[in-house]
Amino acid sequence: MQDATGTGAEADVALNLVTGNIRLSILWTQEMQLSPEDAEQVARALQQAAAESRRMAAAPKPES
Repeated sequence: MQDATGTGAEADVALNLVTGNIRLSILWTQEMQLSPEDAEQVARALQQAAAESRRMAAAPKPES
């Protein structure tokens, strides 16, 4: 997602497949303004990452 004011700031959501932690990066700034549609996209991405992280945590661990 990109800043609604045209500053070039970007947001990114990613899931670390090793740790299950979710990363929310805001690039090029400490603040950004989102359109309602982009705010919903960020919210959906965070919810999807959280659900996947929970699935990973609940999955049986392979035996060593």
